[in-house]
Amino acid sequence: MSYRRETIKTGISFGSALAIVISFTANKSILWAILHGIFSWVYVIYYAIVY
Repeated sequence: MSYRRETIKTGISFGSALAIVISFTANKSILWAILHGIFSWVYVIYYAIVY
């Protein structure tokens, strides 16, 4: 059970970091990067579909 929780925590952290990097690279805006970091995987999936 603790292994699963650790995996979920790691996945969320990685998703947020990935969203922030993609957002900042695309928009050059810290505010957009923070907002997209909050939405994390939703933004990553959106970016993958649209671009």
